[in-house]
Amino acid sequence: MNAAGHRGTPAILVMAKPPLPGTVKTRLHPLLSPLRCAELQAELMRHTVELATAHASRTYLAYAPDHGRDAISTSVPADVRLLSQRGEDLGQRLTAAVTDAFADGAGPLLVIGTDAPTLTGDLLTAAFTALEHHDVALGPAFDGGYYLIGLRAPHTMLFALAPDVWSTDRVLAATHTLADAEGLSMGMQPPLRDLDTPEDAAALLTDPALPPPIAALLQPKERP
Repeated sequence: MNAAGHRGTPAILVMAKPPLPGTVKTRLHPLLSPLRCAELQAELMRHTVELATAHASRTYLAYAPDHGRDAISTSVPADVRLLSQRGEDLGQRLTAAVTDAFADGAGPLLVIGTDAPTLTGDLLTAAFTALEHHDVALGPAFDGGYYLIGLRAPHTMLFALAPDVWSTDRVLAATHTLADAEGLSMGMQPPLRDLDTPEDAAALLTDPALPPPIAALLQPKERP
């Protein structure tokens, strides 16, 4: 039983965009073609879901709804529970997905994206352990955001950031401020690098923790 009185099934919620060319990893276009970026997104999603299903009793995948379900459902295991993202900005979509997961009996819940390819099972286990003693577990990204947020209860007020804050280097600090205002204790996890830009790709290619299939897709090919 956690501080908020919630007991459920330890679960991981993966927030993902369908791997459609021209809609994913667009900041990598100076390095990779739109088709290669879609292939990269598909592999990132496959890797993340595989990691999640191996380290939680239940896995959810919340997909962006536009043309998304067919592209998602054919590439994830049948036991992954699919949720359609709802909302105008990332904060609203996180709120809806987290609310749905807790209503389905999840908890504690780790929320991750597909952008941190060096995330490991040990880090997921450590985040679940942190939630035995804290209300929130937070994994900071080097770009000022976070790659993981863990919740003992549906503290969706942590996603109530202004729309212009999301996708900036202010996300982590703003989330800390909201947690402090609510009196929530926070367990910090080691920082990781998100894969968003050619500079991120170059740095990650020197990291031995980068999975080889993702490393192979980051090698530029000549465009037709």
